[in-house]
Amino acid sequence: MRASLALLRRRAVALPVVVIMEHCHLSLNQLTEGATRRWWAPEWGSRWIFAAWKNYWPGYARHPLFRAGSVLESIASRSWEIAPGETSISPQAYYLENQLERVTGMAYTDNPRRDMAGGVESFQVPTRAFLIKDAWLIDGSLYTPSIRLDLHARRRLSRLRRHLPRVHIDRQIDRAAIYSTIEGNEYFGLWLLDDCVNYPLAEAEGLPITSNQPVGRHVEAYENWLEMHPVRVDGAFLREVVLFDDWGANAHKFRRVAALREKLLSHVQAEPHPGVFILRCGSGRSRIMHNERELAEYLRERRGFRIIDVNCDDVPSIVAACAGARVVIGIEGSHLVHGLATMRPGGALVALQPPFRFCGVLKRMTDAHQQHFGFVVGEAEGAGFRVDAGEVERTLDLLPACAF
Repeated sequence: MRASLALLRRRAVALPVVVIMEHCHLSLNQLTEGATRRWWAPEWGSRWIFAAWKNYWPGYARHPLFRAGSVLESIASRSWEIAPGETSISPQAYYLENQLERVTGMAYTDNPRRDMAGGVESFQVPTRAFLIKDAWLIDGSLYTPSIRLDLHARRRLSRLRRHLPRVHIDRQIDRAAIYSTIEGNEYFGLWLLDDCVNYPLAEAEGLPITSNQPVGRHVEAYENWLEMHPVRVDGAFLREVVLFDDWGANAHKFRRVAALREKLLSHVQAEPHPGVFILRCGSGRSRIMHNERELAEYLRERRGFRIIDVNCDDVPSIVAACAGARVVIGIEGSHLVHGLATMRPGGALVALQPPFRFCGVLKRMTDAHQQHFGFVVGEAEGAGFRVDAGEVERTLDLLPACAF
């Protein structure tokens, strides 16, 4: 099989040309340059196309659709600013002494001590939009004449589809807007508090679209509650498509996050309560905490925390349990964003960090949303880790009075 795929890849330029020529008798230049205005017409129905096969040309550029502002600027017909950037200073995190000495591995931070100490000045970039003309969205990648922008990791495609992209397109969209990103399609937390926050921008500019890939078990319910109606596309020709550079934590994005939160809270009763422990239980990428459920039960008895399990509970149950929580706690990971999405400014997140993977992503989220961040680093034990209940309680006692 591997040898056959390698042979097909070497012959990738020749093979689809034969198929296409049988259907539409176009010049090779028209097929490969994406000059679709000259020959695509909606009334023609479906067509064979060659756009995705550019992937095999030497020198054809690829880029993930995330923090891609400079790339989008270079290929856009027009760009404009939706909201200005601004400077921010990060607050400190709340943690016990000697916690950071346990860290043996890091993710999305190269200096935990600096990032957790706070006082770091950062420029939050403007929110910008970019208009691109004559592009193809095929199997989760946007093809322009000069570059391929990936909306999700290519490993999500079957091996056959990675080497034999689809060449059959049956849809044309005059003006689309893509709100999703490669990171949002990979991590639930970034989907909920980045991609879903982008959605109103896309809705204002065109038909909101995303790639037609399998979605997580909670996505559809969140889309319903947030009144999102994206069109999921396997393959389409886009006469115009608007994309966004929206990763800066500016005031405009803060207001959109607040609007998302209020939409979710409008479906439940949000009475204040001490907190919620969100169980990970092996969901997502493996971070095994040997005493996770034991600690959750301990905090329920000692502090009155609620417990939810994202593997079993549906969105209405999760949002109802998280609404009004002063503290959200659990193993560091995207599942904690269920709680962040409903927590108002002044609340606190406490992340239980594996020593072999200390992650800084949630700290940046809480900073942007004017929430507090605390953490406890566990002790390595076998293939996982264990967190001391006493350390958790002492960390909770460090949180500002407004959060507890």
